Amino acid sequence: MMCAMAQSVKRAFKYRFYPTPEQAEQLARTFGCARLVYNKALEERSRAYTREGRRVSYEESSAALTAWKRTEELGFLGEVSSVPLQQVLRHLQAAFTNFFAKRAKYPAFKSRKKSRASAEYTRSAFTWRDGRLSLAKLGGPLDIVWSRPLPEGVEPSTVTVSKDAAGRWFVSILCADTIRPLDPADGVVGIDAGISSLLTLSRPIAGVTDAAGKVANPCHERADRRRLARAQRALARKEKGSGNRVKARVRVARVHARIADRRRDHLHKVTTSIVRENQVVVIEDLTVRNLVRNHRLARAISDASWREVRIMLEYKAAWYGRELVVVDRWFPSSKLCSACGALQPSLPLDVREWVCACGAAHDRDVNAARNILAAGLAER
Repeated sequence: MMCAMAQSVKRAFKYRFYPTPEQAEQLARTFGCARLVYNKALEERSRAYTREGRRVSYEESSAALTAWKRTEELGFLGEVSSVPLQQVLRHLQAAFTNFFAKRAKYPAFKSRKKSRASAEYTRSAFTWRDGRLSLAKLGGPLDIVWSRPLPEGVEPSTVTVSKDAAGRWFVSILCADTIRPLDPADGVVGIDAGISSLLTLSRPIAGVTDAAGKVANPCHERADRRRLARAQRALARKEKGSGNRVKARVRVARVHARIADRRRDHLHKVTTSIVRENQVVVIEDLTVRNLVRNHRLARAISDASWREVRIMLEYKAAWYGRELVVVDRWFPSSKLCSACGALQPSLPLDVREWVCACGAAHDRDVNAARNILAAGLAER
């Protein structure tokens, strides 16, 4: 049985805050300047690479930023904190490093309408004192809603301020936190992802699954589909470029935000319970990108958010001293009899229950979860 030591990790704590009108205006200006600097630096790098065949370093981009601030055309860049502008140059440098290492695509320009509005502040650009956070050139501490306390004694290293499409302001505080593993558990579980049931476990967990081991799928997007459709129809009727269209777009974004928040909250509760109760968790290696190409199931698969389930299980297992085993995606978990091991030649998706030649009656999802568990334990 595995026994993990306490580990120190970089952990971000995200909170909502309510800026004053002056703070909101200054932050909006900072977002715009950061986007401008990123795009202008990307343009200069692209020109140097295509015309001269040379790579521009971060130091050259930083020197160019200083020169831009001294021009009459771009002098307004000096009205905001310099740290977020330097940070976007560092992010651009990392993007090019990943591109040349063939880990990512070529960096893309940031759009005013589609890109995330955010600004990153390092230690030199914010003050953290007595639980109050102040950012450079904002003229006072932020009115943060402390929905949960920060770990005792931590010192923030980076602060990221952002505004989502629904008009909500957030501050993400990055700090070093010590994660202590949970006490060893005796349970092992296999998990089969689905649509009618969000997850099916090889054994039931009290308060999480029903008696068969199935986690109900709340279908958050489907529950708010009518509200979303009304908001989208109202948006379509508004004249492009009008103030009413801007308001209608925010209403659509709020519906999407409500769906995403409820989905994320539910997945956190389910995955945390699974990790707490089991020492070994076995899952399938699903390729969600390929599965959503099925236009009949794409909406339901996206609403189930299988990829997010896996991400949560991966980092929570690493944090709390659990073992996550991933079974090959081609393993025939549904068609294999968990009692005798016989393989069915075919099993259409609409067949939810079937009987093996050995006489064993199977629920398709429960049988798959049991086979996934057995395969995972064998791979260990």
